[in-house]
Amino acid sequence: MATTKTPVVFIHGLWLAASSWQPWVDLFAERGYDPIAPTWPGEGLTVAEARANPEAAAGYGINEVTEHYAQIIDGLEEQPILVGHSFGGMIVEKLLGQDRGRAGIAIDAAQIKGVLPVPLSSLRATLPVFRNFANEKRAVSLTAPQFRYGFGNAVTEEESDALHERWTIPSPGKPLFEAASANFSRHSPAEVDTGNEARGPLLLIMGGKDRTVPEAITKATLKQYEGSSAVTELVEFPDRGHSLTVDSGWREVADCVLSWIEARVTADAEA
Repeated sequence: MATTKTPVVFIHGLWLAASSWQPWVDLFAERGYDPIAPTWPGEGLTVAEARANPEAAAGYGINEVTEHYAQIIDGLEEQPILVGHSFGGMIVEKLLGQDRGRAGIAIDAAQIKGVLPVPLSSLRATLPVFRNFANEKRAVSLTAPQFRYGFGNAVTEEESDALHERWTIPSPGKPLFEAASANFSRHSPAEVDTGNEARGPLLLIMGGKDRTVPEAITKATLKQYEGSSAVTELVEFPDRGHSLTVDSGWREVADCVLSWIEARVTADAEA
């Protein structure tokens, strides 16, 4: 009897297209998983489509994006492993807290409610959105220099510019405004059920040179999970920036994720 392959759902964050996960999708498929990388709601299926119609993605917030992926997950034959980057990492945390995943990997995940540090580099990286309050209802693009500061600072300028040209798309400003006001909102969309003890294991990954989600944010996120007995672990890549899932060193991160899944998910299931 054929066995069902474990599904894996990849969730991207702001400014990187869903197709930027393709090398990961190919690798996970080779390793026997059934991976998918859906777009955000309103987002074009390709980089070109997303750039040609940016306002189609405007106005979607954290809850809308989370529900979008929840519906996709609910249509799968079995619970998936969730892998997300940046705001996609936050979405992974929310979905895992809702028991919608066997396990979650949140890479340089955006700030959730309860996390207090707001490093200056993070503010500068998100300035393209916050410089205009009207951007809450718009889709915003990054210039190559802005991408270089917030994503590609740990790679060469040539590589950063190439990544910007290949993968960047306009993204809604609303999630950033929601995350920024999370600690002042009683029912913030950025709230995560960090106390859920029945959830699957969670791996937080951080880049030591990340300017958009500096290590202070990820370490503070880890502390939010201290009240739960569920597995929560942290891995740091000291010399990596926010582009660590798409730049020339992506395979090192992907191999780490696969090894963790095999140790924490596959091995436990077989035990």
